Amino acid sequence: MKAMLLAAGRGERLRPLTDTVPKPLIEIAGRALIEHHVLRLVGAGITDIVVNHARLGARIEAHLGDGSRYGAHIHYSAEGEEPLETGGGILRALAHLAPGAFALISADVWTDYPYARLPSAPDGLAHLVLVPNPPHHPDGDFALVDQRVRVDAAPRYTYSGIAVLRPELFDECPGGRFALAPLLRHAASQTLVTGELFTGDWVDVGTPERLQELAERVR
Repeated sequence: MKAMLLAAGRGERLRPLTDTVPKPLIEIAGRALIEHHVLRLVGAGITDIVVNHARLGARIEAHLGDGSRYGAHIHYSAEGEEPLETGGGILRALAHLAPGAFALISADVWTDYPYARLPSAPDGLAHLVLVPNPPHHPDGDFALVDQRVRVDAAPRYTYSGIAVLRPELFDECPGGRFALAPLLRHAASQTLVTGELFTGDWVDVGTPERLQELAERVR
């Protein structure tokens, strides 16, 4: 199985830090956030990795290189100054990821989720890792009923940014800028998305306060 690391986000809420440093290169425990994911993927036997990027993306390429020093093979999908959002970015990178299902991970989360546990062939179009709702997202995104992700049930949990997707999820997408979430909701409404609840370490590093709290906890 291949993997894609989403690294094209602007990181507006972390400005001014992200004016000069791409959000995935923010350091936690002596390594860039995105490096932690690369190392954990390699440890799980997933070594073929695609990284998309936009503004300041050249710094990400310079930092990670071709991935050989991590035991990985890293390919890049450059989106220029204006990112294509999650869905558009994945669609552009599909040539590097297809034909099989691939892991998708947001490079700006911190987690100890065991990537080796991800299903290489999900039953449906996608498999989502959900987490208990953090204080900044109390209403959640999806419910989980008999290992199926639902949009019309409760309780609701938060999408972690970790998933396995089949390329067929994007079959009817025209390209350009679009978000992934509506595709997932539509597929879930057709019972085509499986899921699991992860209760381990997970932080969406989206604000200076959460970044500081995480840095202090890890230190």
